[in-house]
Amino acid sequence: MTLLIIGLVLFLGAHSVRIFAEDWRTARIAQMGPKGWKAAYGVVSLVGFVLICYGYGLSRQAPIDLFNPPVWTRHLAALITLPAFVLLVAGQIPGTYIKQAVKHPMVLGTKAWAFAHLIANGRLADVVLFGTFLLWAILDFKAARGRDKALGLTYPAKGVVRDIAAVVIGLVAWAAFAMYFHAAWIGVAPFGR
Repeated sequence: MTLLIIGLVLFLGAHSVRIFAEDWRTARIAQMGPKGWKAAYGVVSLVGFVLICYGYGLSRQAPIDLFNPPVWTRHLAALITLPAFVLLVAGQIPGTYIKQAVKHPMVLGTKAWAFAHLIANGRLADVVLFGTFLLWAILDFKAARGRDKALGLTYPAKGVVRDIAAVVIGLVAWAAFAMYFHAAWIGVAPFGR
């Protein structure tokens, strides 16, 4: 559990600088340059991500059950993660109506992903992992929208084709992950194969 927590602190800490220390971030970028900042940010994030994966894997060897979610929560989680994938993809495609409407679809997708996994898993490591991501996503979404409002930022849409692409790619990615990669990489088949 210690490695999982250290990984979360590193990964989400790096991703929280804009939430809690915007001025410090600006000063570091000025000092290091944009490429230096991105390199440091990337290294810290990568180390954190590896520790999250490794620590979570270790926690599954000696799980601590907090509660036993009903079976229907797995089905609900699968349903919630479907739009989460679409939102994650829409966050990477500029000019979508989805981004115009929600402003930060990737963070909203992370919220949905974390919430879905939180309701469907009752072990301590699951609550720590997904609860922390959910809390971070709530704070980041609020902070990002606040920055947008303060700066007068808008996200103009450039045509429905981009939204269609986001939906199609998101659905295909969700299906591939739900039907194969989730079991192959995480060891849990969402549909109980």
